Amino acid sequence: MHRCHPVPRVLLLSDARNDHCLESAIARMPRGSALVFRHYHLPPRERRARFEVLRKLCKRRGFLVITAGSWLGGRADGQYGAAAALGCTPGLRLATAHSLAEIGAAVRARASAVLLSPVFPTRTHPGAPVLGPVRFLFLAQRSPLPVIALGGMTQARAARLPVWGWAAIDGLA
Repeated sequence: MHRCHPVPRVLLLSDARNDHCLESAIARMPRGSALVFRHYHLPPRERRARFEVLRKLCKRRGFLVITAGSWLGGRADGQYGAAAALGCTPGLRLATAHSLAEIGAAVRARASAVLLSPVFPTRTHPGAPVLGPVRFLFLAQRSPLPVIALGGMTQARAARLPVWGWAAIDGLA
């Protein structure tokens, strides 16, 4: 059955760096937020176990849980990844994009929203090129999908970008 969820405005992406503080970060996030569960650093069995712990916590708080990579038995509210990797998964479909071409791919993949990045420098990809706020807004304005800012984001930076929402690893942890 296809589940339709509203696109959240605040998303916390899990990572090896923030795993130790996810529970406290989730407790501080606003209602209607979402967790994008990545946890690429864990072997499959441990990844599934950690997913279940965080999924239950998020559900108690009324948050969506989106998975990256494997679908984890359909226990998530959607999937996150490159447009080509979204396939026909049910629920919310969040596509990553770094260019106008990738926004187009997200549209063709029937994504629910696009996470456009990196807006600012990040610890995840030190020294990598960034869009910067001007280029980011140029691309975001051309997207027919809701745009979620990702990359070096904080609440203060998000407040200055007139897009649907924002996502962070460190900025919410």
